[in-house]
Amino acid sequence: MLIDSDTASDDAVAIIMAAKNPNINLVGVTIVSGNVSAAQGVENALYTLELCNNQAPVFIGAKQPFIQKTIHAHWYHGNDGMGDKNYPKPQRQAETEDAVDAIIRFAHQHAGELELVTLGPLTNLACALAKDPSIATKFKRVVLMAGAANTVGNVTPAAEYNVWCDPEAAQMVMLSGMKLEMVGWEVALNDAIISLDEIQAIYALNTELATFAMDCNIHALKSSVDWLGDAGLIQNDPVAMAIAIAPELSRQNGYYRVEIELNGKLTRGMTVVDQRSVVGSIAGFTEDWSVRAPNVLVHHTIDGAGWKQLLSSALI
Repeated sequence: MLIDSDTASDDAVAIIMAAKNPNINLVGVTIVSGNVSAAQGVENALYTLELCNNQAPVFIGAKQPFIQKTIHAHWYHGNDGMGDKNYPKPQRQAETEDAVDAIIRFAHQHAGELELVTLGPLTNLACALAKDPSIATKFKRVVLMAGAANTVGNVTPAAEYNVWCDPEAAQMVMLSGMKLEMVGWEVALNDAIISLDEIQAIYALNTELATFAMDCNIHALKSSVDWLGDAGLIQNDPVAMAIAIAPELSRQNGYYRVEIELNGKLTRGMTVVDQRSVVGSIAGFTEDWSVRAPNVLVHHTIDGAGWKQLLSSALI
């Protein structure tokens, strides 16, 4: 598995889930600007891997989106992305190889076997595709924590943060021909939310990883409850990682045409998902969409209890 991440608090938990899974060979973590700067994301990823005793290499990548103004999610994750807990500097440093080149190298090195899980904006992946389009056919699966299939956004009324950060990059990926799976942020809602009682149960595991996983998300919890009015902690990236690790946890999914709105004044960054197969079904209304075949497996819901059990097993 290769992870592409803008490592903040929920990314860190997702990385733990992969790094501590005995069935996963984590070949590397590539870092993109998003929740935090790329440099801060490198520090957060390296520190998380150290806690896991995992030596997977970390590579720094894109420091800004293609067009969109860079806006980090400090309001949600804290200034350092990890709840401003002042964790120590990691002992390792990022590799000298650029993240984009690393993605291309791993794609060819593990052709047909490598699963890519993206947890942040898609700038690194889009740059890799632009540099070497042949990698589109090399990945076994590409699981994206991206978008909102129901068009209920978490950074604008229509857009999810990772896509909104770099809509042009997301559109490039959607049109790439890769074996894409989309886990929108809404999959982490409802019974996938970690309740306040469940947070205490995780603390009760009394392990370093369990304490870290909840402590670094304290700022995110406050943001979820106070800003978005949620009933607990939303963990978008770990939910996506759960589906990447255990696809059977997906309870409802469908294969649809997915594209990204690039121009809308109110809807830029919106994930347009043709859930009702409108494409080509209405005479005289198909000139733009009639040749656009389904391109993404979209996951709608997850087994809430199952994903939380998978999380707990990684934190023991």
